[in-house]
Amino acid sequence: MPVTALVSAKSCGVTTTALALTLASRQLSLLAECDPAGGTIRAGLLQGEVGAGYGLYHLAAADRTGPEVLAQAFASHLWPLDPGGHRKLLPGLTDPAQAGALGRTWPALAEVLHVLAEDAGYDVVVDAGRLALEAGRPHPTLTPAALLHQADLVLLVVRGTEQSLALARHVIDPLRADLAEHERSPEALGLLLIEDGPYRAHQVADSLKTPVVAALPYDRSTAGYLAGGGRPVRGLGRSPLLRHARTATEQLRAAASRQQLQRHYPTRPAHAQLAGVLQRLNAKGGGHG
Repeated sequence: MPVTALVSAKSCGVTTTALALTLASRQLSLLAECDPAGGTIRAGLLQGEVGAGYGLYHLAAADRTGPEVLAQAFASHLWPLDPGGHRKLLPGLTDPAQAGALGRTWPALAEVLHVLAEDAGYDVVVDAGRLALEAGRPHPTLTPAALLHQADLVLLVVRGTEQSLALARHVIDPLRADLAEHERSPEALGLLLIEDGPYRAHQVADSLKTPVVAALPYDRSTAGYLAGGGRPVRGLGRSPLLRHARTATEQLRAAASRQQLQRHYPTRPAHAQLAGVLQRLNAKGGGHG
């Protein structure tokens, strides 16, 4: 199963898109809310149900102890997004000031996410937030670069508007260059189009010289619910957004499979304890149900 990282040039619906893909997946799925600017799902979709005692920030201390402790902490900080616990959330930061503590944890978290995907069979979606650059490179604190470098796919979320494309043009080449420096093939980078605006997929791809790997409709009511919570949308699973997201997850899985065949990473070290802890998530249903 793939690890797919979503980023944007500016607020472009990354979190809502990540939620739609996670909820629509036909596989076990997990959304890791890793935006250094802070998570929004606690206060939005979950309406404050998850307190600050859970989530990403607490993994930094566990990482200093070792991979098994990190895996156990990771498993204990997941929150179910459905009654059966088949779709899970790693809640994000409650304060952007916490991002600095995670600098050394991103690579270890990337390893955990890949074990979850490859050994435990999860579709993993990483909400990496807005791509922040410094001197033409991902900012060391404001972008979780290690998660992008190790993802099977990195997708820049854009809308079909002139404003969105103009912003994306400033970040797509630095992002492409950074991935290349970390031995990623050009096909590891793609676009996910939110169909809001006059430009169609082929026009967006031509404008940014990058393929559109998947597209989702601009479904205002469903997106509003995923972003802000409140009264559930009637027939949520049949909504245009989630129906198309279901198709998109299959497209992403196929694209990621091609990437996995082309990857030239050194073999990641095997952590038997880490894999065992994460595989037990399947039996538990995971999280705090």
